[in-house]
Amino acid sequence: MARAGFAVSGILHFLVGAIAIRLATGGQGHADVSGAVQELAGQPAGPILLWTSFAACVALAIWQTSDAIFDYRYLPKRDKVLRKLKAAGQAAVFAAFAGTLASFAVGTGKDNRQSTSDFTLAMMKAPGGIALLIVIGAAVAITGVAYGIRGGRKSFEKNLRLPAPGTPGTLVTAIGVAGYVAKGIALLLVGMLIVVATVRAHPEESTGLDGGLKALRDQPFGLYLLAAVGIGLICYGVFQVVRAKLARM
Repeated sequence: MARAGFAVSGILHFLVGAIAIRLATGGQGHADVSGAVQELAGQPAGPILLWTSFAACVALAIWQTSDAIFDYRYLPKRDKVLRKLKAAGQAAVFAAFAGTLASFAVGTGKDNRQSTSDFTLAMMKAPGGIALLIVIGAAVAITGVAYGIRGGRKSFEKNLRLPAPGTPGTLVTAIGVAGYVAKGIALLLVGMLIVVATVRAHPEESTGLDGGLKALRDQPFGLYLLAAVGIGLICYGVFQVVRAKLARM
């Protein structure tokens, strides 16, 4: 079931990438997780797809939580702490995926773009919230840079049982590189939007992944850049589906 969670993540990223390409070609849509879940919900057997995807994401969140609590005990202290924090972060991500899937399954799903703006506004009104928002935005941006570096260095390979040397293994690596770099760019854009919106005191500008990609579209050569990021996110989605089978767990 936990492996299926990687596949669900792959499908969601694939759909976000497809929506990004649609935006680059003049179409409409929300290029974020809520938009991807809406696409799933609109398919035949949508409720079944949503609930099975929810179960898979919950399973992977539990698996990652168990890693954060029980695993990595025999690593050096610094490596152990970093691995546990990474596992805890992944658990939070998949728990959030599960929450979004469940909300749409029961008919209460909300656009992530508005939810992010509302969260930013609430944080800015809270004591110390502005400083915390800047830290959160910077952390998201740094995570994006880390994803890009991981893709460039191919360090994701150590978490996979790659096929024997040859075309299949090379293809998995190439898809992984493109996917991690694109995911890194997307997270960097989100983090920058949070920081800029906070500094300018315009919470409505903090619009998550969808807002970041649409802001990219409005830049010089933005349509081409957005299409390239969309293709990269599709590659990341395919990589996650492959990871469901090849991951070391």
